[in-house]
Amino acid sequence: MKKILITAAAIVISSIVLAQTPAPATPQVATGITGGEIQSFIDHLPRDRVSDRPIRVVDVTGDIRVGVFGVYRPMGVTGDVNVHLVDTTEIYYMLKGAATLVTGGTLVEPYPASDSWMRAKGIEDGVTQRVIPGDVVIIPGHTPHWWSELESEIEYLIFRPDPNKRLNLL
Repeated sequence: MKKILITAAAIVISSIVLAQTPAPATPQVATGITGGEIQSFIDHLPRDRVSDRPIRVVDVTGDIRVGVFGVYRPMGVTGDVNVHLVDTTEIYYMLKGAATLVTGGTLVEPYPASDSWMRAKGIEDGVTQRVIPGDVVIIPGHTPHWWSELESEIEYLIFRPDPNKRLNLL
C-alpha cells in the first residue's frame, strides 16, 4: 500500500510538471528511497520534540524541486497552526499513530513566524479530519493547517513539491 501511494504521489507531481514543460534533452535518473531508509531515518529523529527533517530533496523536470521529509511528533505536542506563505504544497502520508488535522478556516490569534511562514493559536471554521496510517492529505500552499489533537505519537512523511526552489538539495 505504501509503495502504491508513494508511486501515485510521484506520478501526480510528474504529470503536473510534464504538462507544463517540454521533456529534457537528456532524461533524468530516478531517485529511490527504500522503506528501510525511511524507517531508519524516522527512528533516529529526536523524540523529545517535533522533528520535521528532509530525507531527500532533488531537482526534477520543470525546474522545480521535490522534497521528502520525515516527521515525528510526540504525544501531547500539537503545536500552533502553520500557514506557509509560499506556493509549496505539502502531501502528508501517515505512517504511525492517529491524530486530528484541521485545515482551512480562519486563524485565531495569528502571529508572524518568518517572511514565509505565519502561525496562530487555533483555527475557526476549518475542516477537521482524523488521520490514521495509510491516509494521505494534500495541503496547498497558503492553507492553514494544525494538528489539533493527538491520540498517540505520530510519524508521517511530507512530500513537498517546491516550484520556487526554496528547499536545499540533499
